[in-house]
Amino acid sequence: MTCESAQELIDIESASTPDLAEHLESCPECRKMREEMMVLRNVVREQAPYYRAPAALRQRILAQSRSPKPVPWNWLALAASVLLVASIAGNVALLRSRVSPRELLAANLISAHVRSLAGTHLIDVPSSDRHTVKPWFNGKLDFSPDVRDLSVDGFSLAGGRLEYFEGHPAAALVFERRKHVINLFTWPSAAAEQQPETTSNGYHLICWTQAAMKYCAVSDVNEAELRQFVELYHK
Repeated sequence: MTCESAQELIDIESASTPDLAEHLESCPECRKMREEMMVLRNVVREQAPYYRAPAALRQRILAQSRSPKPVPWNWLALAASVLLVASIAGNVALLRSRVSPRELLAANLISAHVRSLAGTHLIDVPSSDRHTVKPWFNGKLDFSPDVRDLSVDGFSLAGGRLEYFEGHPAAALVFERRKHVINLFTWPSAAAEQQPETTSNGYHLICWTQAAMKYCAVSDVNEAELRQFVELYHK
């Protein structure tokens, strides 16, 4: 499946095919587009304003329907469709401007975490040895991720995989806390702006920057334990 055909399916809310799912697994750009579209749809459902037709427009339509030579209904339907499309486009543009980059990144991070648990692509390099996981990223990333062994503190390294955020390849380091999975996403970022921190549908997200790198931990483990994990990585 090409990116063009995948993006056509992404635009259709109900579209979900095995070919599309396979393409999204291997194409970070289309996957990012799908995630942004889902965030935007949720915002539209929750915040899109409802506009009544102007009184003058309603009167003109009623007058045409009563005239001896009414405008054909197919033309009225076409006019209504044009108005509807224009209204939707305006609302989408308005709502897109209301979704901050930080909110969008948070949604994408949680989506990536949930997707990794629901599918078969949680780990590319399964290993509890950081000296195995860290070298695996050589040649796949333009940076060397900080892979730590926190097993003595109850956070066991399970492996790693590749991800893609903010237009940059990222490392996903997978840790386990009892039966809970923690995805730690990391990629270069010198930005000092406030980092995402939120809870959505039972998933906690905490991000921070350290040594010109961005780190984002996502898990359904309780918030106190996730903060403990973050503090250990700060040391």
